[in-house]
Amino acid sequence: METAAETDPFVDTLPVFTEFEGVADVGNYRPLPDDWALATADIVASTDAVSAGGYKAVNMAGASVISALLNALGRRDLPFIFGGDGAMVAFPASKLEITRNALAAVQAWVADELNLTLRAAIVPVSDIRAHGLDVRVARFQPSEEVFYAMFAGGGSSWAEAEMKAGRYRIEPAAAGTRPDLTGLSCRWDPIEARHGEIVSIIAIPGASRDMQAFQTLVSDIIALTGGEERGGHPVPVEGPEFSFPPPGLDLEARAIAPVGKRWLAKLWVVFLMTLTTVAIKLGRKVGTFDPDLYKRQVASNSDFRKFDDGLKMTIDVDRDVLQRIEDRLKQAEKAGVCSYGLHRQKSALMTCIVASPLQRDHVHFVDGAAGGYAMAAAGLKAKLAG
Repeated sequence: METAAETDPFVDTLPVFTEFEGVADVGNYRPLPDDWALATADIVASTDAVSAGGYKAVNMAGASVISALLNALGRRDLPFIFGGDGAMVAFPASKLEITRNALAAVQAWVADELNLTLRAAIVPVSDIRAHGLDVRVARFQPSEEVFYAMFAGGGSSWAEAEMKAGRYRIEPAAAGTRPDLTGLSCRWDPIEARHGEIVSIIAIPGASRDMQAFQTLVSDIIALTGGEERGGHPVPVEGPEFSFPPPGLDLEARAIAPVGKRWLAKLWVVFLMTLTTVAIKLGRKVGTFDPDLYKRQVASNSDFRKFDDGLKMTIDVDRDVLQRIEDRLKQAEKAGVCSYGLHRQKSALMTCIVASPLQRDHVHFVDGAAGGYAMAAAGLKAKLAG
């Protein structure tokens, strides 16, 4: 999502790799400038919301942070990462006031419309480095038009911990404040496992702090998924399916329209999806929009694996591959190389940011449909607390 007119000299110089194995190569990362900061946010008690069946809303809240900040800053090149129940965006400190206001507004919207509590913080990179950590960034290019940021150095994890401790906090705006969430949507059906199970995995460096051994572990896990279709990609190559009404229709309407205009927003979405369905059945385009091509782009643009001070993946794998992954993780955990959390489910969910379906830089965040990263993180947290 880094194809906007405004770009940044730092972002332009970031190394780009097209094979995901590059996340384990420290040479692919560059330090964020000292005068940048991290805007980070997550849902309080997200596991409770998941248990109550609200994980689609939790995912929507996490993606709304990215949507609100990129729209407010007028940028599509800023490094960001989606974490399921939260997100992080790196930005120049010169944009501090705009970012603060957008974070405050999105907190109000999440409370008003999703009945969830979003906490948020802005942590200067200089403070992270003062505590002996770093924030290094690389760019992974899964398709021709889309880049996703990868983070290393321990700084993003430290920033998240500081936020959870109540430091660097950004207060919510007044109730009724609405951020600009243009492009935020979630129209696709849950994506059923085709090979076995949808598995969400989080693996972070362990007590030994042996980063070379951890990098080897990451490479091994990626290699184990390499035998699966497209590296365990949970989205079919021809793209996901949708139904009527789309399961995320109400959430999308809440994102793009105030109360009095929501019915119009819903009608517009249904109209667009009806046109798309007819075009697919007839094998035709809608003007210059090719729905079959768009669905294939959705699959290729999807963010189903990432690196954020640790490996995060939501993958579709068979029983044998999953067992080998678990065995490797257990071995590494026993040796102090990593700590990990893992959550199984039958399907995946997708939440999207689409500036325009006629552009090819639309991004799609994949998570498990029954808790995904939030439940994997809860399992990891329980281990660390024990």
